[in-house]
Amino acid sequence: MKNLTKEHFRTHVYPSPFHSRTEPLNELRQWGRWKDYMSADAYADVSLEYFAARNTCGVFDLTAMTKHLISGPDALPFLDRLLTRDVNKLKPGRVFYCVWCNDDGRVIDDGTLFHIREGVYRLCSQEPQIDWLMTCAIGFDVEIYEDTHDVAALAVQGPTSCAILKKMGLDGVEMLKPFDIKHYPFEGVELMVSRTGYTGDLGYEFWIENSRAEALWDRLFAAGEDYGITPMGGEALDLVRIEAGFLLAAVDFLPANEAIRPDRSRSPFELGLGWLVHLKKPHFNGRRALIEEKRNGSRFNFVRLDIDGNKPAEHSFILDKREEIIGIVTSAMWSPSAKANIALASMNAPYGKLGEEYLAEVYYQRELKWFRVLAPCRPIEGIFYKPPQRTMTPAPNY
Repeated sequence: MKNLTKEHFRTHVYPSPFHSRTEPLNELRQWGRWKDYMSADAYADVSLEYFAARNTCGVFDLTAMTKHLISGPDALPFLDRLLTRDVNKLKPGRVFYCVWCNDDGRVIDDGTLFHIREGVYRLCSQEPQIDWLMTCAIGFDVEIYEDTHDVAALAVQGPTSCAILKKMGLDGVEMLKPFDIKHYPFEGVELMVSRTGYTGDLGYEFWIENSRAEALWDRLFAAGEDYGITPMGGEALDLVRIEAGFLLAAVDFLPANEAIRPDRSRSPFELGLGWLVHLKKPHFNGRRALIEEKRNGSRFNFVRLDIDGNKPAEHSFILDKREEIIGIVTSAMWSPSAKANIALASMNAPYGKLGEEYLAEVYYQRELKWFRVLAPCRPIEGIFYKPPQRTMTPAPNY
């Protein structure tokens, strides 16, 4: 797919390299567009796909994730200047979560940085970032290539995922620590396996060239037949990522380079991602603004809410006891695993502290009528669902 033009991609939607396998399984015929690709929203039953990710193994086609291959003599200094996190600490064979900002310290996107091998990195993100990366690369001896359309990817997530990978013959995979990378020979090419994911559970991601995508799918599903392996669509993935407290660009925050009004964008501190900001680094995009914000305080707090009742507070306002708006819910669901009505929300500072109670304005429909309920809610510490196998090494062989 290397020779296809940008104009071609703007006007077409393409099947992923796994489409010959996913298309027959999509009983609901629910397809959405994820960047340049057709992506399954759901296959047969969203609830079953959700419970596969939590109880057995769910498989999500990750190919459409934007991928940027970065190499060259200045790859490390370039990335260290781009990202708020100290890239010098990322050793070959490891991955970390990261964000990057504009000069005002507002988040452009979040993603994962893979240090594939010495001096070779892959930056994965929700949104295409090639224009921003090339602008930031001026003055650096670095090669940047968007290889989204050259690399097929799968997320293999859930408690039985390690057992399935072992049955595939991926020796030693159980010893991978969270955010480790390991390379395996597969059908004459290299399969990269990372212990990463977007579900907050035990899980792995596969990265392989397109020509071997179908063979990889077939071997994976043959190995997982007795382990409850199930294809998973975007709707189920969205549920598990909310439980894990993971953010979604353009949903939980507006990328700064897409914001028309500057006050609609957010800094890492305002997204609860201050731990990704290493102000001891001498230079990185947005550092001066973030130092000032650290000194003077942030405009918003990002909180996780436990809400009374069982009606998800989707797109709801958060009110104080005087019923004045002090925040908005960005993501919400009833969590079967946490047994709670949960939400992610952006709240005006200084609101959002532990021990405080607010009201969530919940609307729901019953018998052709809309009802408004002010449900008590409170910020919680930590994430909603954190199973023990998420961080266990060796990984359990369920």
